[in-house]
Amino acid sequence: MAIPGNLLSSTTETIDPNTSGWTSHLNCTMHMGIGGRTGGGGCLSVRSVAAGEMQARTVSSYPITAGTTYFAFADTAGVVGERIGIRWMYGAIQLGITWSVPTTGSSANWHRVSVAGVAPAGATQAQVLLSSTEVGANVSHFWENIYLGLPIRTVGNLFPFNTESSEVDASGWAPVVNASISRQTPVMGWAVDNYLAGGQTLAMTAVAAGNASILAVDRPTVTPGLEYLAYAYLQPPTVASTAWIELRFYDVNDNQIQATRSVLAPPTPATGMYRQRVSDTAPANAASCSLAAGLDGASAGQVLRLETIVIIAAPQLQAGTVVPYADGSFEQGVAGWTVANGVATIARTSPWGDSFFEGAYSLAITSSTATTSTIRSAKFPVVEGVNWRAQIIAHVDAGTWTSVVVRVRWYDDANVEVGVSGGVSYSLPGSSWYAMPSDATAPAGATQASIDLVVTAAATASVLHVDQVVLWEVLPQTAVEEHSDGGYATLTLRELPLDDYTITVQRVAADGTRTLVRGPSGLIDRQAITSDLLVIEDHEAPFGVQFYYAMTIYNADGTAYVSRSSGPVTLDLADINEAWLKDPGNPQRNLRVLVKQAPDWSEPIEQAVHRVRGRRNAVILSGIRGGQEGDLSVWTRSDEERKALKLLLSSGNTLLWQVAPGMGEEDMYVKVGQVGRARVSPLAQEQWRAWTLPLTEADMPLTTGVNGAAGRTWQDVVTEFATCADLLDVYATSEALLLDRRG
Repeated sequence: MAIPGNLLSSTTETIDPNTSGWTSHLNCTMHMGIGGRTGGGGCLSVRSVAAGEMQARTVSSYPITAGTTYFAFADTAGVVGERIGIRWMYGAIQLGITWSVPTTGSSANWHRVSVAGVAPAGATQAQVLLSSTEVGANVSHFWENIYLGLPIRTVGNLFPFNTESSEVDASGWAPVVNASISRQTPVMGWAVDNYLAGGQTLAMTAVAAGNASILAVDRPTVTPGLEYLAYAYLQPPTVASTAWIELRFYDVNDNQIQATRSVLAPPTPATGMYRQRVSDTAPANAASCSLAAGLDGASAGQVLRLETIVIIAAPQLQAGTVVPYADGSFEQGVAGWTVANGVATIARTSPWGDSFFEGAYSLAITSSTATTSTIRSAKFPVVEGVNWRAQIIAHVDAGTWTSVVVRVRWYDDANVEVGVSGGVSYSLPGSSWYAMPSDATAPAGATQASIDLVVTAAATASVLHVDQVVLWEVLPQTAVEEHSDGGYATLTLRELPLDDYTITVQRVAADGTRTLVRGPSGLIDRQAITSDLLVIEDHEAPFGVQFYYAMTIYNADGTAYVSRSSGPVTLDLADINEAWLKDPGNPQRNLRVLVKQAPDWSEPIEQAVHRVRGRRNAVILSGIRGGQEGDLSVWTRSDEERKALKLLLSSGNTLLWQVAPGMGEEDMYVKVGQVGRARVSPLAQEQWRAWTLPLTEADMPLTTGVNGAAGRTWQDVVTEFATCADLLDVYATSEALLLDRRG
């Protein structure tokens, strides 16, 4: 799959099926290599003509906007270090080159190099340069998975691109104590589709022995009471020292009022990048936040490298859970968990990545004897009288365990216990991870709840690992809601399984006809499940007839895992004189219009008539009769409707025409030809317009996905743009702003 937003063509990006996107810029020849990372298997082999630096560049120059930041990266392998550059052009004139920091070493394995820079004044095009300095002639350096385009950043990150990645420079960071800051490009391999990770990393160097730390300069705003998650990839020194990140909150006067630290427990030796997380809730007087990182007990000259540095609103491990991320994930410690009774001890697992279901750590419960212990969480807010589900995911790490009981303990506002659920007892037949849910209804007066784990060890030195602890109000797994005024139905699917499952969603009509429902990536047919919660707006649902939704979830091997169905639902079109015109890929453009006259349909057919001498009847050769064609006449009744219909028609996309039942027409996908728009009176102030829309019946668009923000929020806009005026030079319309379509 092509890298989203890449200005380079697929051939230039993947070097498949040929090297036509690349040419020599200095001292090299182009060849087709093998063993590439992307689907076709090819790669670019840049071969030196003589010893010394060689450079390859893109054949094409790509249009850019001066003053805008652009990002380039590539995966590479060779016997020497390398760098990547963006060459800024005005026509055939080179205005300058922005180079990455050269790699600190070399590797025959694929690794990432990258660079970002601001297009200089006067620049109208850009090229990508690939550079390495070979020690002899006929030496090949290999490149693939190459990108040039706008910065790729984490959606929802409160930090701007350069603070997240340090691809432009290190100006997003400042030393706090005993530290200097630079950028380095270590030889680091990343997943081929991890487009967020670049080659250049932020490097903190301890000036002298002792503790050293740095702090992000940015102070993004926060909402008091909201939980935030920060994370960064850390590459600690190989010599012993303690690496950490710290989420800090500040008041309106920029005074630090809270700091939460999370310490990395790296493997030995620590040679890679390790993503460390830290989370906490913004206190009542918090106005902004930032992230610090550092080393405790560092030796002089030790280096801590950071990559992909993010602060976001904390995700929920389960939709609706009231358990904070720290208490449910154990990424920074045991949080509010305690041993209520028994001999067991609790700790975060170590080292990083040794045992986890989510993140990189889990809770380790160790029992020195074959006895029962109770492990209890902190208290979390609940509502009385409704059903709640507590769930843990656990596995046996050592020894044996007779049982694990999951139960909920209830408290009132004064922290007085008002009840405890009976719980559910589980046995652990093996060392796999097992989900263990337990349902209970909150009694009268309950406003808080804690989760009890009553664990019974059957042998000494038994260890149980627990992860992804959640507590949520149990809502229907499948719910459907009609929105007749908006012309769509909403389908909500909860508690979906993750990890390599796929899903198909169909709309089932009263006669049993099944139609695939459209999602962000097209029709939802065995699409990967990426969240336990899926909300679908079905803007192609029919009016005036009852239907329901059927879902099938499949295992990784393609076999059916489980099926669900929703209750029935009916959409109403109250005024039979109105009709809907919809763009399946852009439902924000959908419009209800007043019909002046329905089409008088014709059904064209291609025929060839051959009249044979001496024969009465002609020989007629016919094709297949085509879809219906006719003119739909509609009115728009206001300037707003007129502008909306103009926007809807402007794309030339396939549209869906829907009318009320009983009007002698069926829902139909159409293409609209040349449009006529007439005034209904000579009065200048008259807002009504009579439109003539030539319709041609079309097939349902199969690959069109529903455009949306894909997680984009106003915070992403605020992070990147200082004022509303800055948006005017980038986005032509508010829709372009929503979809991040830059002019």
